[in-house]
Amino acid sequence: MKMSFRLFFIVALLLCGAAGWSKSAKVYSDEDLRTIAAMTAEILETNHFKQRLIDEKMSGALFDGYLKTLDPNRIFFTQRDVDRFLPMRSDLGDKLSKGDASFAFAVYDILRKRHHAYREFAERRLATPFDFSGDEDFLLDRSEAPRAADSKDLPALWEKQLKNDVLSYRLLDRAMNEAAEKEKKSDRTSRIEAIWRGKTPEERLLRRLRDVGNDIDQREPVEVLGVYLNTLAQLYGPHSNYMPPAIDEDFGIGMSLSLTGIGATLSSDDGYIKVVSVVPGGPAAVDGRLKAGDRIVAVTQQDGSTTDVIDMPVSKAVKFIRGDVGTKVTLTVLPGEKGRGAVPVQYVIVRDRVRLVDSEAKGEVREIALPDGAKIKVGLITLPGFYGDYAAERKGDKNYKSCSHDVRRILEKFNSDKVGAVVIDIRRNGGGFLLEAIRLTGLFITTGPVVQVQTGNRKVQVESDDDASVAYTGPLVILESKMSASSSEIFSAAIRDLGRGLVVGDSRTFGKGTVLSVVPFDRYPGFFGKKLDGGSATYETAMFYRPSGGSVQQLGIEADIRIPSLTESMDIGEMFLDNHLPWNSINALHFRRVDGDLDFKAELLRKSSEKRVAANPEFAMIRRRAELFRKFKDRKTVSLNEQKRWSDYGVEKELQDATERLYGDGDEAAARARQADPVLDEAVNIAAEYGRMETAETAKAGH
Repeated sequence: MKMSFRLFFIVALLLCGAAGWSKSAKVYSDEDLRTIAAMTAEILETNHFKQRLIDEKMSGALFDGYLKTLDPNRIFFTQRDVDRFLPMRSDLGDKLSKGDASFAFAVYDILRKRHHAYREFAERRLATPFDFSGDEDFLLDRSEAPRAADSKDLPALWEKQLKNDVLSYRLLDRAMNEAAEKEKKSDRTSRIEAIWRGKTPEERLLRRLRDVGNDIDQREPVEVLGVYLNTLAQLYGPHSNYMPPAIDEDFGIGMSLSLTGIGATLSSDDGYIKVVSVVPGGPAAVDGRLKAGDRIVAVTQQDGSTTDVIDMPVSKAVKFIRGDVGTKVTLTVLPGEKGRGAVPVQYVIVRDRVRLVDSEAKGEVREIALPDGAKIKVGLITLPGFYGDYAAERKGDKNYKSCSHDVRRILEKFNSDKVGAVVIDIRRNGGGFLLEAIRLTGLFITTGPVVQVQTGNRKVQVESDDDASVAYTGPLVILESKMSASSSEIFSAAIRDLGRGLVVGDSRTFGKGTVLSVVPFDRYPGFFGKKLDGGSATYETAMFYRPSGGSVQQLGIEADIRIPSLTESMDIGEMFLDNHLPWNSINALHFRRVDGDLDFKAELLRKSSEKRVAANPEFAMIRRRAELFRKFKDRKTVSLNEQKRWSDYGVEKELQDATERLYGDGDEAAARARQADPVLDEAVNIAAEYGRMETAETAKAGH
C-alpha cells in the first residue's frame, strides 16, 4: 500500500537521533488553528519569491494537492467524494486567509473511515491465500489513474494492492533465504532470517496496516492542519514547508542539542523510508555503506526486537532509528543502486554524535603513470560540505574552523609536494555556508565575481572574491554528481565561468539554486494580536545566478566531461521535484576568464577520457547496471506472477554478482568491489592528463 503521506517536510529530522513524533502537550483551540492557518497563508503570499496570491487557480491546485497528499495512489477517495467537495475548490484560498481550514478536516475524516474499511477488508481477504501463478499485472503508480466511481468499487483496487504487498514480502523472504543458503547460515544471514521469524507475509502486512491506521486515528487537529498547510507551502516550491509545533520543536532539538543517531536525512517515498542524504561526519557516513536512494524496510534494536517500517511515516520511523550513543541499530535496506529487485542487506551502525572531524576537507596525493611512461602527482581533496565556525570568527579567532581554511592548508601541502593537478571531489556535497563557497573560489582566482543573488523584489546583488591572494594556480578539476547541490554548485559554476578549471562527473548537478528563509511563528507576537507557538514556515526568498547570468536552479551545472555512474541514471535533482522554480537568466557580468583556451582543452581531454572509459571493464559493468536500473525504473506495471517477479530479481542479482567477480572471489573481493570508485579514478586520470598538457604548454612557451 502506498501510504507515504509526504507529510510536512521533504526532509527528515536531520540526524535521526533527535526528532521523533513527540506529541505536544499544548492543546490548540479552534481560534489557535484559525490563526495558524491565516498566518501561514499570508506569510507565503507576501514573502515567497514567486510573489503569488492564493487565487482561484492556486485554490484548485491546493484542492488537488491535498487529495494527492492523503491518497497518492487513489485507493481511498472515490470520484463521488471528489464531486462532493468540488463546490469548495475555487475558494479555498479565500477561506484560508480567514483561517477557515474546514475542508482539510472534512477530507481527512473520510480518509480515516476509508482506512478502517480497508483494514477490515484486508483481515477478511488475507484469511484466504492468493494465487500467484496467474497472468496478472499491477499498476505501480495510480496517481493519474481514474478513481473508483464510489465506495462499492474500492474492494477491486484493494484486492490487487494487498496481493502485490503480500507478493513483495514473499520475494523478500526468498531473497533472504537464498542469501542465507549461499553464506551457510553466517551470523549476518542469521540476523537477516531473524527479522520476521515466525511471521507470515500476511501477518506482517496486517501489522503494518494496524500501525498506519493507528497513526491516522491519533493525529491531533494541529497535525492534520499541518498536512494541509504543508501541501499549500509545497505549491510555492519543493523546499517550502510548514512545520507544526511538535515537528518544529523536535527539528530544532535535532539541529542543536541531541545530535545522536545514525546521521541521515530521510523522506517518505512510495511507502518506503528513503535515504535522501548521509550527513558528513555522522555514524552512517563513517560506516560508508548507507547511500542516498537506499530504502529502509526494517529496523532491529540491540536487544533483537525488529520493527517493519514500510508505510510508516518518517516522523514515527525515526523513533526506532534513533537511540543512545554507543548502542547498535541494524537497518534492513534495499540498496537504491540495485533497482526494484534489490537484494535486502543489513547494515549494523553504532549510534553516535556527529564527528565533525569526519566532515572536514581531506587531502591526499596520488602518483599517476601516463601512457608515455611519465609520472605526475595529482592532489585529491574530498569536500563533504561548506562549513565554518562564524561564532569563533566574530570573536576574532584567526584560527577559526572553516572549509576554506582547511582547503588552503591542504593546497599549501600540495604545492610543497609539487602536484601537477588538483581534483576536488564534491559529489556528495549538499551545500552549506555561501560565504565559504565564495572564499573557496577565491583560493583559485585573484579577484572576481562568484555569484549573483536576485531577491523577490528582483534586485540583484553580486557576491565577489576581493582577496587577491591565490593558494593554487595549477590545473583544477571539479568532480560533481547529481547530488552536488546549492553552495557546491555555486563554487563549480564560478570556477567554470571564470575559466579557472574543468567540471567532470554526472551530466549535471542537483539544480538547487534558491535561498531559503525560516519564519518561527512565536517570534511574531503582534500577528493577529497574540503570541502563538504555531510552528514555522520555510520558503524560497531568492535565486542564485552564475557570473555568466544563467540560473543555478533546475538545470544545475553541466559537466565538461561526463563520466558514467549509477547516479546518472537516477531521477535525482530539482527538476524532478514538484512545483520547482524554473531555470531563467539575468544579465551576465563583465569578467576576465583565466584560461581562454579551456573549452578547447576540455574537448581534447574528453576524447581521451572516452577511450579510457570504453576500455575499462568497471565502466562496462556500470553501464549494464544503469541500463537494467532504467528498465525497471521506467516500468508502469509489474507482474503478480511470483515466478516472473523472481526471474526479474535473478537478472539483477546475477549482474550484482558479476560486478563483484571483477575484483576476484571471496569476502575480500566483495569488500574491494564495495570500495571501488572508478569514477574518482577517472577524474584523477583526467586531471593527470590536464596537468601534463599544461606542463607541455609551459615548456613550449619557455622555448
